[in-house]
Parts: sequence; C-alpha cells; structure tokens
Amino acid sequence: MCVDNRSVLPDHFSPENVNDTAKETCLNWFFKIASIRELIPRFYVEASILKCNKFLSKTGISECLPRLTCMIRGIGDPLVSVYARAYLCRVGMEVAPHLKESLNKNFFDFLLTFKQIHGDTVQNQLVVQGVELPSYLPLYSPAMDWIFQCISYHAPEALLTEMMERCKKLGNNALLLNSVMSAFRAEFIATRSMDFIGMIKECDESGFPKHLLFRSLGLNLALADPPEGDRLQILNEAWKVITKLKNPQDYVNCAEVWVEYTCKHFTKREVNTVLADVIKHMTPDRAFEDSYPQLQSIIKKVIAYFHDFSVLFSVEKFLPFLDMFQKESVRVEVCKCIMEVFIKHQQEPTKDPVILNALLHVCKTMHDSVNALTLEDEKRMLAYLINGFIKMVSFGRDFEQQLSFYVEARSMFCNLEPVLVQLIHSVNRLAMETRKVMKGNHSRKTAAFVRACVAYCFITIPSLVGIFTRLNLYLHSGQVALANQCLSQADAFFKAAISLIPEVPKTINIDGKMRPSESFLLEFLCNFFSTLLIVPDHPEHGVLFLVRELLNVIQDYTWEDNSDDKIRIYTCVLHLLSAMSQETYLYHIDKVDSNDSLYGGDTKFLAENNKLCETVMAQILEHLKTLAKDEALKRQSSLGLSFFNSILAHGDLRNNRLNQLSVNLWHLAQRHGCADTRTMVKTLEYIKKRSKHPDMGHLTELALRLPLQTRT
Repeated sequence: MCVDNRSVLPDHFSPENVNDTAKETCLNWFFKIASIRELIPRFYVEASILKCNKFLSKTGISECLPRLTCMIRGIGDPLVSVYARAYLCRVGMEVAPHLKESLNKNFFDFLLTFKQIHGDTVQNQLVVQGVELPSYLPLYSPAMDWIFQCISYHAPEALLTEMMERCKKLGNNALLLNSVMSAFRAEFIATRSMDFIGMIKECDESGFPKHLLFRSLGLNLALADPPEGDRLQILNEAWKVITKLKNPQDYVNCAEVWVEYTCKHFTKREVNTVLADVIKHMTPDRAFEDSYPQLQSIIKKVIAYFHDFSVLFSVEKFLPFLDMFQKESVRVEVCKCIMEVFIKHQQEPTKDPVILNALLHVCKTMHDSVNALTLEDEKRMLAYLINGFIKMVSFGRDFEQQLSFYVEARSMFCNLEPVLVQLIHSVNRLAMETRKVMKGNHSRKTAAFVRACVAYCFITIPSLVGIFTRLNLYLHSGQVALANQCLSQADAFFKAAISLIPEVPKTINIDGKMRPSESFLLEFLCNFFSTLLIVPDHPEHGVLFLVRELLNVIQDYTWEDNSDDKIRIYTCVLHLLSAMSQETYLYHIDKVDSNDSLYGGDTKFLAENNKLCETVMAQILEHLKTLAKDEALKRQSSLGLSFFNSILAHGDLRNNRLNQLSVNLWHLAQRHGCADTRTMVKTLEYIKKRSKHPDMGHLTELALRLPLQTRT
C-alpha cells in the first residue's frame, strides 16, 4: 500500500515514509486485535504482527514489548506461559535485537512463576491427567533453552552471574540449571564448574535426573577448560554419579560426553579406567547392541586425542572395547575411523609389534567385510586405508622380517587387488634396497633373499584380475630381477608377459566406461621394447629369442580392422632392432652383460638382426598397400611419412635398397595430396641440414631425390 508510481518504500523506512492509507489500515488491525477478549489469542496475534508497528511509530515496538511481557503474567498455566515467553523472545530478537530489557524481564518474570510448577494446582492437574513429574518437566526445556539463549547472546558477564545467582536462590532448580548450562557460554560454565557441581548435588533427583545435569556440564567442559586445580575433582564427582546409573542408555549417554573430558585432561590410566567402566556397564545382557552410536562416539573421541598409537594400544581396555562392536557394518566403520587417524597422524614408519598386531587385526576386519555386493568405491576406500598402513611399516635393515610381514599381509588381504599391487611394489622396492644396502656384503645370502622377493612377485601377480595391471607388474618385476642379476627369473617374468598379451581384450573398463585397449597395449609394448634392448640372450634359446616370441604374438593378435596400431608397434620394433645392431648400446644395467658385450658385433648376430628387420619392414609395406583406397589414403600418407622418418632416424641410408625405399615412401606420402606441406618442408630442411655434418654427405644426394609437390 506504500508503493505508488513515484516511489518504493526503502528497506529501513520510518513512519514519515508511510502514506495515510497504509497507516489507517495498520492501525485498524491493531484495534481489531485489541477487541479480542481471550488473552492467549490476543497475545499471539499481536506478537505475530509486532513488526507492523514500524508503520505507525518509531517507538511502537519498544513500547509494545514490555506491555506484551506483562500480558503473559495473566496466563495461569506455567507451561503455556513459558512457551508464550519463548515466542515473544523469538519475535523480539527478530524485530528489535537491540532491545534486551524485555528479554531480561521475561526471564525474571519466569523465575517468579517457576515455583508454580511444584505448587498444588499443577501437581493436582498432573494427577488428574496421569502424567509423572519426570515426564512433565522436560516439556519446559525447549522454551526455557530458547529464552536463555536469547538473553545470554552477547550478554555481559555481570548479567550472566546475576541470572545464575537468581536461579541458585530458587532451590530444587534442576530444570533451570540444565537450561542455564545449555544456553550460557561454555567458558562461563567451565570457570564455575565446582559451583555448578555444588548446585547439581543439591537438586532433587525425583523431578529432573542428576545424570542429565552432569551430561550438560560435560558438554560445556568439552568446549572450554575448567581451572586446572579443579579438573580431577570434577571428574571424580561426575563419575561417582555416572557409574551408579543402572539404565545402560542413561549411563552411556553420560559416559560418551565425559570420555572426551577425560581424554583431554588426563593420561591413559584414567582413560583406561573409564573404558573399563563402560565395558562393565554395557556388556550385561548385550546392552551395547542398542548403543552403537554412543560407543562409536567414544572411540572417535579417544583416537582424536591419542595420536601416538603405541600409547593408544597400550591402553589395556581399548581392544576389549572394540570387541563390543559385534555388528559387522558398525565394526567396519569403527575400524575405518581408526585407520584414518593412523594415516593422518603417524609421521614415522613403525615396527612396534603392539601397533602392527593391533592394526593388522583392524585391517583384517575391514578386508573380511568385502563381498560380492560391496561397491567399488567402498573397496577403493578400504584398499586406500590398508595400503596406508602397509606403507608405514618398516623393519629398517631387517629385510627378512620385512618380507615376512609382506607374506603375512598377502595372505590376509587377498581379496583387495589394489592391496596386492601395493605389496608387489613394496617387495620390488625391498629387493632393490637390499641390493643397494648389502652391496659387497654377504652376497650369497643377499642373492637368496632377492630371489625370494622375486618369487613372491611371480607367485602373486597371476592372482590379479586387471590384465594391464598384470602386464605392467610382470615388466616391472622383470626389470627389478634384471637389476639384481637374476637373469633366469627376469626371463620368466618377460615370458609370462608375452604369453599374457593374447588375452588382452578389445575393450577394457576405465572408470566405469568401456574403452578400446589398443592404445594401452601400444604404450605397454613400447616400454617392453625399451627393456628388451638390455636383456641378454639365453644361451640355450637362440639369438633374440624374446624378441622373436613377442613378434609372433603381435602377428597373431587380432587387431581392429581400421587400426594402424600394429604398424606403429612394428615401427617401434625397428627402432629396437636398430639399437640392437649398434656396437655399444645406449644404456646398460650394472653387472649385466647385454648382447653388445655377449656377441661383440658378431656377423651371425647382425645377420639375424637384419633378417628380422626385413621381415618387419615387409609387414609394414604390406599394410601400406592395403590402404590404397579412397577412404584410407590419408592414413596411408601419415603412416608412410612416419615410416620414412623412422628410416631416416634409425637406418643406414648408404644402403641402396634402404635409400630407394625412403624415396618411394616420400613419394607415397605426397601422392594423393594428403600430406601436410609444412611438415614435408621442415623434414626436407632437416635432411639438408644433417647432410652438412661429417659422414652424412650421402644425405645430399637423397635430398635431391625428394621433391616437394604443390597442391593444384
């Protein structure tokens, strides 16, 4: 009604901004409310539109709040009255949070009427309605808590002290006391902990249970620290009451809160005493089965304060406490919490037998929960936690003990593939570290240990499911065996990898989606070729026996119809064979004689190498012929230029046949206008530049035979 064509009412308006029509309507509302004869409806309706006083007067709200506060005095039922006060405090905080006086007046008025609760009128009414006092009193708590929170919000210390003293004078004030401890600042409560304990002890047990009061006190002490000299006495006074509770639910609700206080301010001795008491109360009649959330909370609080796991597991009752988690899903969640804290806070590797035995048990519990219905995300999480533990176990230079631990871990965690992969990597690192540390010492014993590590990997890898995981681990483990001069074991790994290649499926699952596998196979084979360069031939298996076996597998593998990956692999094989024909190889492994040392440039070896090269090149050229179709000409051009570059980089172009082949490939790349002119120009410039180097004069003639075709 205040909006017209000329202006819009601002957010922080004053009565002067309001037109007469709006004022008249608003005033009419309040007159109608005043005509309501019943007190409670009149109060609630007026309180609900209290904010509308802004349309009438600047002081309207500040004048109405005290009047409404006084109106509540006319409500006879103390329960109805307290909720009316809570609603008025809520409205007052919303429309005029700066007007604290009415809040305070509501509180002090409530204290004056509080004694009505224990008067004859209310007690007789409870008898008529069949309501017990312990059930009736908690009905006041939500309203009282709200009133107290409104008043204590940013309240000065003097006001809080006055409020506490007024409550103290009432006597038998358990309900008030609980609301005070729920609403007041934790620091205020903590510094006066002994005063509150004194008030709690004076309260009557019949109306409001003392254990709830101690629970409220404990919640405050978890947030703020009491005076240091009072801490032990506070714990003793609280626990005297808590330990006498017969009802397991009442007991554990209190114990859960006070465990944090104990962990925060005391040693493992006191924590052990508390845990023992919890076990004593929750074991009879399997009461723990109804209190898993509270027991979980206790565990979380203990491990939140005890980051040193050697101390934690030396708490005698900690592991027996874990035994109360009989439900598998809950037990696994608790174990996950323990492992998360261990991974986060364990800074140094450990070999402490207490820690290892306890955490092996914890990890075994997580592992054994895995079944056919377990989600992949859950498996990944469990594997991450178990791997985090495995990485933090170190026996220093006691390598045999370290390997024994890995053997035990393999038997315990065989259903989680990422854990087995981690164990294989760990054993490979152990083998390399052993050779490095024990270099020159106890060589026979060291060799036997390394062979044991190699055997561990060879036995474990076949149990894995992922095909490329197995391939890469065979390759990696073979490299480790080779680096440790275990030549026959290295051959076994490489043969296993070669025999596994035919099993590679056309598609594999990557993050829940099926992807073609050829690019992954190409990447693996390129890495494999780099290793085969330094693998010495076995004296009983002939020249380049591993390369021959691998070529046979590649030839027989069923490749995609429109794929050129087979030719790319053959091109990589040519790079390998070219490197193998050198007098000295590009790299070596210490104390391992590669074929350059074994054959010493022997003509028979080079002849066999050349035969393989010719066979592979024939396969490449045959494939290029199959691409002489309109839809495949671009692929033919790209592969032809790639093959040309390989010959240029790795071949001896003084050989007439190879020189002519390179010229033919150059023409093939440009034949149908599919080649990139810029690439061809840069390639030719590179050849001319290299021809100026010593012993590269033959490239000058080659460059003259490589014309650049222009597109018309």
